[in-house]
Amino acid sequence: MPPAPDDPRGLDLERLRDRLDTDLPGLVSGPLSGRLIEGGRSNLTYAVTDGAGHWVVRRPPLGHVLATAHDMRREHRVIAALHGTAVPVPEPLLLCEDDAVLGAPFYVMEYVDGVPYRTADQLAGIGPERTRRAVLALVDTLVDLHAVDPEAVGLGDFGRPDGFLERQLRRWGKQLAASRGRELAGIEELHDALGRNLPRSPAPTVVHGDFRLDNVLIGGPDDTIRAVLDWEMSTLGDPLTDLGLLVMYSSDLGLADSPVSTTSRAPGHPAPSELIERYAARSGRDTGAIAWYTAFAWFKLAVILEGIHYRYTLGQTVGAGFDRIGELVPVFIEHGLTTLKELQEG
Repeated sequence: MPPAPDDPRGLDLERLRDRLDTDLPGLVSGPLSGRLIEGGRSNLTYAVTDGAGHWVVRRPPLGHVLATAHDMRREHRVIAALHGTAVPVPEPLLLCEDDAVLGAPFYVMEYVDGVPYRTADQLAGIGPERTRRAVLALVDTLVDLHAVDPEAVGLGDFGRPDGFLERQLRRWGKQLAASRGRELAGIEELHDALGRNLPRSPAPTVVHGDFRLDNVLIGGPDDTIRAVLDWEMSTLGDPLTDLGLLVMYSSDLGLADSPVSTTSRAPGHPAPSELIERYAARSGRDTGAIAWYTAFAWFKLAVILEGIHYRYTLGQTVGAGFDRIGELVPVFIEHGLTTLKELQEG
C-alpha cells in the first residue's frame, strides 16, 4: 500500500500507526499527522501527533546505501543508555528494524519542547543575559556527558577508544582524498602538522561527535537544556574532541555573511577561552592541548565543506547557498593552521 498523499516523504503514517498499536498499545488514540523537522544534516526527523500526544520519528535519509552510516540501533542505544542520567535526552519509546514499515529502520522517542538556536541573530533576539546562560549551560551539559561511566550505563563496548585520534585523523584524511577536485593551499600542511602533534588522550568517555548549540533544545523560564539531539556520530573516545568542536563553533569566522554560522557574534556570548576554563574547572581535565583539538575541528569541517563543494560542482546538490561553500574552505584551513601555531608557540 503506497503512503497517503498527505504523508511526509519517507513516513507512512498508517503503517507507523499499525506498528505503534502493536508494540505500544494505547499510546496512540487517533489518526496520525506528521511533518518533517528541517535542519538535520543527515538522518531524517519527523514530528508526529494524534492531536493529543506528540512524538518524534527518526529514520535514515531516503535512498541511503550504507547502513553503518545511518545506524538507528546505535543511535537508539545511546539515547536509551543516557536516559535517566544527568544528560537530558528524549525518552526512547520504540526501535523498529523492520524495513517493511517505513522502508528503513527507525525509532520513536518522546517529543521535547524547546528551541535549537542556530545563529547569532537568533541569540540576539533573546538578549545577552539569556545567551550567556544558555551557552554556559551547554558547557555544563558536556561535562555531565563526559562524567557518565560507559560501563555503568551499558556502553562499555560502544566504541574503540584505543588509537581514537589516529583513526579520526586518518579517516578525515581519506575523506578529503575522496572528495576534492581542486588544489587547496595549506590542507596537507594542516593534516601533517596535526599528525606530528597528536596529544595523549585522557580516559575515554561517551563522545557526542557533533556537540554544538543547535544540536540541543533549550526551553523553560531558566533557558535550561531540555534535550541533546543528533547522536548519530556518538562513540567512545577522546572527550576533548567534543570540546574542540564546541570551541570552533563558538569562534568568529571573520566573515560578515557566511552560509556556515557560528554563534560567537551574539551579544553576551562567552569567549572560547571562558568555555575552555569552565569545562576544565568543572571536569577536572587538563585542557592544555585544546588548541590541537580545535585545529582538528577546523580541519574536519574544512573536509566536510570541501565534500559539499565537490558535490556542488558535479551538480549533485540542490538548494540555496551551496555556491558559496567552496569559498569557505580556505578560511577554515587558515583558522586551523593559525590555531595549531598557537599550540606550537605555546
